Amino acid sequence: MSTVAILGSGPIGAGIAHTLARRARVRDVRLIDAAAGVAAGKALDILQSGPVEGNDTRVSGEGNVLAATRADVIVIADASGEGEWEGDRGLALVRQLISAGATAPLVFAGPKQTWLMEAVARELGVPADRIVGTAAAALPGAIRGLVALEADGSGADVSLVVAGRPPAFVIAWSSATIGGALVTDRVPAHRLMAISHQLEALWPTGPYAIAAATAPVVEGLIAGTRAHLPGVTIVDREWEVRHRAALLPLTLGHGRIVARHMPSFSGQERVEFLNSVSGSWGPEVLRS
Repeated sequence: MSTVAILGSGPIGAGIAHTLARRARVRDVRLIDAAAGVAAGKALDILQSGPVEGNDTRVSGEGNVLAATRADVIVIADASGEGEWEGDRGLALVRQLISAGATAPLVFAGPKQTWLMEAVARELGVPADRIVGTAAAALPGAIRGLVALEADGSGADVSLVVAGRPPAFVIAWSSATIGGALVTDRVPAHRLMAISHQLEALWPTGPYAIAAATAPVVEGLIAGTRAHLPGVTIVDREWEVRHRAALLPLTLGHGRIVARHMPSFSGQERVEFLNSVSGSWGPEVLRS
């Protein structure tokens, strides 16, 4: 029986809880928030929608953060009325969980949590293979949709990789395909450049997109998956950087990141990616 604890019953946390319940691939979802009444109310609302949506996932709400320590996956989301768990406040929360004995993988779902992910690895010593970020994982789907519009096709036929350290991303256009053909053969270069420039406007991603991207990551950590799922991971001693977050395709299973996959970049794309990962984005930027 798999249990997922979601810390925070704000829009992101509640959206993830609802998406996990609707997909019905985990047995127990716990919404945990200091505003226990809010968490319980949202959990009840999701639970009551189960018969209509055809699932019987157990969803509960409570106020004790230590209830997360025995979960199979812990999602760090957004507290009701206080926003995302981020910065020193978020670091204190994770420190409390680790001190209480939590060993589950940590999924950071908020777009403002890049600095927090890096601090958890650097200052708390949590292994990089137990840390995944998912807010940026929603970007590839958005880009696939834009490419499909340009090519008058379906987003389901588009395959591409978005990589880099939030908020600086690179699209691997040189290896992107649509219906088996290179995207660069189907869409003019100036239109691809225009889509690349739209990345800035697409970030940060919203609660519904984050929930849709987070659910497969959580399920992959629990049950394993052969799919390469996008996720923000901590890279260390790779590309001459230490404890830096980067969006990459990941293989997940057994409660951890099994493998990180380097996209096939052109020379220019690779330089842009390395500049993104090694860039000097400070907490004041990443929290904005």
